[in-house]
Amino acid sequence: MADYLLVNLNNTSTKLALSDRDRLLRKKVIPTQTFSVETLRRAVGGWKFEHAVVGSVVPQKTGVLRRMFRRRLLELTPGLNLGIGIDFPEPDSIGADRLANAVGVVHRHGAPAIVVDFGTAVTFDIVSQERNYLGGVIAPGLGVMTDYLYDRTALLPRIDLEEPVQVIGKSTRAAMLAGAVYGYRGLVRQIVTEIVGQLAGKAKIVATGSYAALIAAKLPELQIVDPDLTLEGLRIIASQNLLGS
Repeated sequence: MADYLLVNLNNTSTKLALSDRDRLLRKKVIPTQTFSVETLRRAVGGWKFEHAVVGSVVPQKTGVLRRMFRRRLLELTPGLNLGIGIDFPEPDSIGADRLANAVGVVHRHGAPAIVVDFGTAVTFDIVSQERNYLGGVIAPGLGVMTDYLYDRTALLPRIDLEEPVQVIGKSTRAAMLAGAVYGYRGLVRQIVTEIVGQLAGKAKIVATGSYAALIAAKLPELQIVDPDLTLEGLRIIASQNLLGS
């Protein structure tokens, strides 16, 4: 039997991982729109674990886990033993995924650190040299920006994101792709540059989330791509709070 079921419950997709105290064992993804007792039960059928651990930014879906696991459920809040400090005026307003990222980056890559998480929104979260969560930046996600063009214009198509062939597009799709990817790298580079200028010490800059590998491929400012950072943060938090329980 494994130690944990880890659940990173976000607006677009919900990532699940079976984990012991030292490593992730298996992973699955469920679209959050379809997340329910039935879909969760199907997804984790056959997985055996002691506790469920959730970091949720979708309160109306968190009830699914509460109904299924009740006393076996640990919900990520700032009041848990995180192993880092929080230098932020309203800790309860920090997204659970952002706290998990901060914990994960300190334990896996060190501090000071900047985590750039490419999800429905792109978030930048900063941990100081003293291992304190300082706050961050939130901007529209890459998928949200391209979907907006499709939804709000009559002729522009919906596009699948990939590396552009060149910056000068030779079709409408190619032009949109160049604008999305090159433009997004510019957004990320400028925000990271401004953050680095305010930090003491040389920060580790770690990318995670759906489009991390795509954007980091030609953006040297993103030094490390860690696709499982949020889940690893949940695993670390679980071990710090449930060890021996």
